Amino acid sequence: MENYKNPALTPEERAKDLLSRMTLKEKIAQINITRGVEFHVNSLADGNTCTVEADDTFLPEKFDEYVGDYGIGYLHDIYSVPAIKNRMQKRLVEGTRLGIPAIFTGEALHGIAWHGASIFPVPLTLSQSFDPDLVREVGDGIAAETRALGHQEILAPNLDVARDPRWGRTEETFGEDTYLSSEMAVAIISGEQKGDLSRPDAIITEPKHYCVHGIPEGGLNCAPARVGRREVETCYLPVFEAGITRGGAYNVMSCYNSIDGEVVGESPYYLKEVLKERFGLRGISRADWGGVHRLMSFHKVTKSEKECVRRCLAGGLDMQGCCDYDARHWARLVEELVLEGKLSEADIDESVRRILKMKFELGLFENPYFDETAHESVIRCDKHAAVNLRAAEEGMVLLTNNGILPLENRYSRIAVIGPSSAAQKIGGYSSRPYGYTIHSVYDELKARYPEAEIHQCDGCAITHTGGQSVQYVDGQPHLTTVLDADIEDMIEQAVEMARNAEVAILVCGDNLVTSGEGHDRSRLVLCGRQRELILKVAETGTPVVLVLENGKAIDLSAETPVCAAMVVAGFGGEFGAKAIVETLAGDVNPAGRLSVSYPRDEGMIPCYYSRLPGASCDYLEGSAAPLYPFGHGLSYTKFAYSDLTLTPLGGTDCEVSFTVTNAGDRDGDEVVQVYINDPESSVVTPEKLLRRFKRLTLAPGGSRRVTFTLGFDDLKLLGLDWQWKVEPGEFRVMVGASSADIRLEGSFEVIGNR
Repeated sequence: MENYKNPALTPEERAKDLLSRMTLKEKIAQINITRGVEFHVNSLADGNTCTVEADDTFLPEKFDEYVGDYGIGYLHDIYSVPAIKNRMQKRLVEGTRLGIPAIFTGEALHGIAWHGASIFPVPLTLSQSFDPDLVREVGDGIAAETRALGHQEILAPNLDVARDPRWGRTEETFGEDTYLSSEMAVAIISGEQKGDLSRPDAIITEPKHYCVHGIPEGGLNCAPARVGRREVETCYLPVFEAGITRGGAYNVMSCYNSIDGEVVGESPYYLKEVLKERFGLRGISRADWGGVHRLMSFHKVTKSEKECVRRCLAGGLDMQGCCDYDARHWARLVEELVLEGKLSEADIDESVRRILKMKFELGLFENPYFDETAHESVIRCDKHAAVNLRAAEEGMVLLTNNGILPLENRYSRIAVIGPSSAAQKIGGYSSRPYGYTIHSVYDELKARYPEAEIHQCDGCAITHTGGQSVQYVDGQPHLTTVLDADIEDMIEQAVEMARNAEVAILVCGDNLVTSGEGHDRSRLVLCGRQRELILKVAETGTPVVLVLENGKAIDLSAETPVCAAMVVAGFGGEFGAKAIVETLAGDVNPAGRLSVSYPRDEGMIPCYYSRLPGASCDYLEGSAAPLYPFGHGLSYTKFAYSDLTLTPLGGTDCEVSFTVTNAGDRDGDEVVQVYINDPESSVVTPEKLLRRFKRLTLAPGGSRRVTFTLGFDDLKLLGLDWQWKVEPGEFRVMVGASSADIRLEGSFEVIGNR
């Protein structure tokens, strides 16, 4: 028996043995990928470009044109039942010389993109929970459904640090803060990978977009990042480092853009020195869709297609992106480069070894086929539904409240107004409801208040775009459905409806045109006539509760003075509307916190809490402080902080301890936040950096002693000599309910340079 077929050997040993038996063509096939949907008739009624019906027709002759006797490393863009994938896998296992199975990969940002799968809240909403344990459970659910449907890898999570709210992909991220994003990265990746890829409910993660993609110039997707090395090392790389070294992420997707003029997809520094040597990446780095060709078409660093491929593979990229090139064309280009001596076969070998090792760790050689019925009891099961609802509830941020909330049972005439009031928004990269309906806020209000008189009016559209269409975002087809096609401007009717109600609930925000990949904005005001709608309804004198289903920070400077309360729900997934109504009614006490700062005006961008000091504090038009700062969120109860003690433990370590008390009359959660400041340092450092947080549940009158230990990584800076160090001197510790609501302060001393 060949050694690679011996399960008693380690995955590394088996991979090396198999690699030694492979021809150049077979090696190149393993760093190749193609779209599985292309080999099917694709008869799904709704026209989804990546979904295949269970009874669809397989086109084996076409498949053979692509894989030949050499196979293929990965199959992308085929969302279907496992039986569909098994017949493709069977062709690879039984019809190629070495029988190497493929890895099926797909999108699962907040749920696998198969019609009918669970739709969890988008990552930005998940991050508002400030609850890593919950996010780990969400990751567990995503992985279970993904693997049950026949995928072993996902092109997620998005670990970009989002500091430009004009950027449409903000909704995909965990927000603006490095520490919060790092903790969420570890949580969701460990929930998805589970420490054992051979488990039937575990998947390989591929964090993206390595490594500075969330601050594109002008807020435009894929634009260059104008940023220096110290900021890259301090603010952006740590999130990927945490996801890889602590979360265990195997793979990484390279960003489209350049950093300080260096294209990441061809950079030996970023791909080899940092990613593989320093972080110890176990798997591979992959280009994003079209990323290799961008060296020529966008970055203009070469005029040759073949040179694009050479530079990326020689620079440390392991394989093309999600069908950057036709699989046959990619194979020809790579083979020519090797035979011409322009690309080392040793580089190809290293990439192939990594891929084979993952396949052995997944157990694909012993179990290449999927259980064809297991998904029936996994998809949208009760366990996942419970986690899904809790995630939407915990991500709810009470932005303002003059006492009108909770509604409880005080109102019998309610007006439900706004373009999202009867059409729930779930965000981009979502699966599609299939065989079930996602309820709206209007639906859930009627269920919660069956005796009340409830009327609904859209009032206006978010955008006047509607129907279903295939949009190509950076070369990748996405089926977009925008439910605004038939929405007419009916502001006067909405105003009259509000005038006759005791309270007006307005549900506004974004849709798939105003937020998401490739949908960047130059303004942050609510799109369309939504602001006008809100202001005119408020003029009636009926109290206005504004609910925002949004994917980014919004300019709420005009809405704040006229609304009795505002709630940031974000895109809450399948149970977003239920969570909204539970929160409005008071059945759930909100405790979500903003994970991005909300500026007073788009002219304040960038607007994040941890900017470096030295700027003026005011504009001619007013304060430069955000309207709603990072970490902000209210509750229906009140919390008191007391008894801060700081106990140095030697070296750089210090124990931080304090007491939190529920001083109100309702059960509630509080998100305690610990920030640090280095008042005197050799390089400029932020005046405030989040270093610990915890979500607590307390009954009325209940108290909890909270203790954290700060250490080297919490206090360090990257010095002028480019060495990480903790400099001697005072460190301030600030404990509070947000970055702008500090309740307790103290300081401790570090003796000697560390």
